[in-house]
Amino acid sequence: MQKPRIIAAGGVVTNPWGKVLLIFRRGYWDLPKGKLDEGETIEVCALREVQEETGLTQVQLGPKLGTTYHEYFDKWSHQDVEKETHWFAMTAEDGQHLVPQTEEDIEQIIWADQTQIDLCMQDTFPNIIDIMTKAGLYQGT
Repeated sequence: MQKPRIIAAGGVVTNPWGKVLLIFRRGYWDLPKGKLDEGETIEVCALREVQEETGLTQVQLGPKLGTTYHEYFDKWSHQDVEKETHWFAMTAEDGQHLVPQTEEDIEQIIWADQTQIDLCMQDTFPNIIDIMTKAGLYQGT
């Protein structure tokens, strides 16, 4: 039996100094992303989710970086699901206040330089490493 598929979108957000926005949720460093709403385009979803999860208001959508897939147990539907996430490069204006979306269990948001990225990628998910590598922001250690 095929698992239900959840479609989501998110972003690899950089600021004018080349730092990358990372969120800390449920014990792991992650990138902002979330589920596609009915009638929404994948691009609109990506921007909306980044804004909702981080508090950013000035975000520009860039090119698509790729699509990742992973499976997990969905506590809402009480079943195993496959998540298909579409990732986009994004840029954010400087000086915006970051606000972690606590109802999504986001505890912390940082603008990470390369040293911080390398450290954070040690406590993240394989698909995040994949998309950060595709974005040219992580080479592995």
